[in-house]
Amino acid sequence: MLARLGPALTEVETALDVVNGFRDRPAGTLRLNVPVSAARLVLPGIVPRFLAAYPGIRLEVIAEESFVDVLAAGCDAGIRYDERLEQDMIAVPIGPRVQRFATAASPTYLDRHGRPQHPRDLLGHACLRGRFASGALPPWEFERDGEVVRVDPTGPLLVTLGGAADLAVDAAIAGTGIVSLFEDWLRPYFESGALEPVLEPWWQSFPGPFLYYPGRRLVPAPLRAFIDFIKVPADRP
Repeated sequence: MLARLGPALTEVETALDVVNGFRDRPAGTLRLNVPVSAARLVLPGIVPRFLAAYPGIRLEVIAEESFVDVLAAGCDAGIRYDERLEQDMIAVPIGPRVQRFATAASPTYLDRHGRPQHPRDLLGHACLRGRFASGALPPWEFERDGEVVRVDPTGPLLVTLGGAADLAVDAAIAGTGIVSLFEDWLRPYFESGALEPVLEPWWQSFPGPFLYYPGRRLVPAPLRAFIDFIKVPADRP
């Protein structure tokens, strides 16, 4: 019964939310499903300002790596990258529009084992790999002057991407091997000297993430407020 009534109840809740349009400020709960990388790298620059601007909105963030049906998961919207968006979703850019994957290791490790000069050199190094929650083990991909190189290195540590990525970073800092992760995730360790960039001329760029939500239903007022908010540059009031 709950399974059959769920969609109808969701539509009723959304219709009642139209009342929010008559408020001075929208109120209610906004539920977002996001990858761990977005919770760490994208939302911190947005959430505090958004909640300060809309004190009547309560934000719930569910961080996970698997692509989910946001409605079935009880969420209003999600954040994902272009290749993981469904065609019937409306997508709005959020966060940096260009990002890069970076590879890094501790100076101690590189002094001991040498500094790779080409991505294929990684096949002779201890590499700290990441696996998606689905079980897929993505290769490391590099690009320079139009040449794309994919390598599948091995190493002593394999972690689930997202939630366990910090373990791989800690292991890299300790000198265990080479890690590959978002450049923004690793930048603080570059600045402190704990990690050293590896193969930086080969780091591959990719488009930034999108906020996505179903286009076949009314947009709840808290979500509409969030969409409008992320469209305004952070340096504007």
